[in-house]
Amino acid sequence: MTEDAIIIGGGFAGLSAAMQLARARRRITILDTGEPRNRFSPHSHGFLAQDGRPGRDILADARRQLAAYETVTFRDAPAEKLEGEIDGFSILTGDGGRIDARRVLLATGFEDQLPDIPGLAERWGKTVLHCPYCHGYEVGGGPVGVLARTADAARFAALVADWGGVTLFTNGTPEPDDATLALLEQRAVKLRPGRVTAIADGPNGMLSVETGPGIPTLVKALFVMPEARVRSAIPGDRGLTLKETPVGKIIQTDETGQTSIPGLYAAGDIALGPGNITLAAADGVKAGVMLHHSLIWPTH
Repeated sequence: MTEDAIIIGGGFAGLSAAMQLARARRRITILDTGEPRNRFSPHSHGFLAQDGRPGRDILADARRQLAAYETVTFRDAPAEKLEGEIDGFSILTGDGGRIDARRVLLATGFEDQLPDIPGLAERWGKTVLHCPYCHGYEVGGGPVGVLARTADAARFAALVADWGGVTLFTNGTPEPDDATLALLEQRAVKLRPGRVTAIADGPNGMLSVETGPGIPTLVKALFVMPEARVRSAIPGDRGLTLKETPVGKIIQTDETGQTSIPGLYAAGDIALGPGNITLAAADGVKAGVMLHHSLIWPTH
């Protein structure tokens, strides 16, 4: 049987889109591997009415609610390949299956590519963080660090200064221009030149950021903007149009959430860039509604 839509990814964007389609009594299959982007973080913050809850618990509640709709099918398998075109798509799954659908929504999220620094990856989501809006309040002020990956880190450091006293570790990136240096001075951001060679545990729960011989810098948390990569081979295989952003390449969509392939939609981080649960959920709602419209009015 041909589904009205296949949703690839069971995170906040994918499940939000699924809810709109389920309530329109449309037949949908949700493919999910159970590895959300925020799986490394013990708690989620900044999501209205869910502040402080583990992200996995919020997603589990959403899955239970969606499972009550008789037109919804969950399948715990990756989408390996997308074939066909609008009104005649097929998804080949990692468990050897094949699902046909009129529309497809990509909501796989990103996989974060962290700098290759000893001690960094194992602290990701705990004391090495990406979003001050998500985690900055819990740090509680005091000394914090920002690890540069690109020149955009200087502006990021100026932002993070609202959550603590910032040291910007330039980590081999070009020195900021005069205007940016003036902003950093205004925001009381300190510059620490040199390559970061290791992250280690310091006294009293602090992080020790080592930049070569000498005294390491102690911070309560280290913010970093990792390179984000779409967690799917489908955009590359199908030649989707991508757009360069400060966090990495995202899938270009139109105002309805449709990609450069008619009938193929994208939502959440991979279509927005910034990683934020509220934004991803809202984008999923919009894409789900617009996808539903396209089933009725094909010109959408």
